Amino acid sequence: MKKLAIVTGGTRGIGFGIVKKLYSEGFKVIALSRNNTKEIEDLNKESNGDVDFKSLDISDLKSINSIVKSITEEHGRIDVLVNNAGVAPRERNNILEMTPESYDFVMDINLKGTFFMTQAVANAMIDQEKTEFPSKIVNVSSMSAYTSSTNRGEYCISKAGISMVTTLFADRLAEEGIMVYEVRPGIIKTDMTSTVESKYDTLIKEEGILPIRRWGKPEDIANVVNLLCSPEMTYSTGDVINVDGGFHIRRL
Repeated sequence: MKKLAIVTGGTRGIGFGIVKKLYSEGFKVIALSRNNTKEIEDLNKESNGDVDFKSLDISDLKSINSIVKSITEEHGRIDVLVNNAGVAPRERNNILEMTPESYDFVMDINLKGTFFMTQAVANAMIDQEKTEFPSKIVNVSSMSAYTSSTNRGEYCISKAGISMVTTLFADRLAEEGIMVYEVRPGIIKTDMTSTVESKYDTLIKEEGILPIRRWGKPEDIANVVNLLCSPEMTYSTGDVINVDGGFHIRRL
């Protein structure tokens, strides 16, 4: 029987890259997002239903519990959860002008949603029959977990929070045989970064902000997520993997 993975924010960008990769590695994958896309619909047809879409507003806790219950009833189990759903502020503002509405919008999706999605799936994983394949939870955070951007402070705070969510669940779930990891993307070319493309082109190609002088691609993140989901990863949890072209290296 194929292993089941669910990917939040799985219909575009990094999330869609993860969905495609896990499917190619033999997983049945459910992409969760507010809205479906043509890319997911096409992959659903190509895969004969092994890639599916379910609508989820991850900021709505009732929706989280309902979707997890529905998936476990339909498929019997969840083997992998990839928490990828995330948003940037609708408008970048200096932290001295950040509004409570912007803070709540970002935190409700990026951090609160991720925490309670992890909680719901973790409880389902604990209750399901154990197999030789260890259950895995992978949280996609960002280099913004430790990098200051004072014009989008709510985003940085949310990603730093995901790092602690990873640590907490890795600690609590180890005794249950559930492994938890964090992947920190760097500068990845997606629709989220399209508005700052010229800025990062200059930083990468001319100023050398990255040791590996190129943009990251969704496939770069997907490949690492796939490695973490390997059944051979059984004596490691709570790890943070930087997928950022070496940005995290401190250098003079």
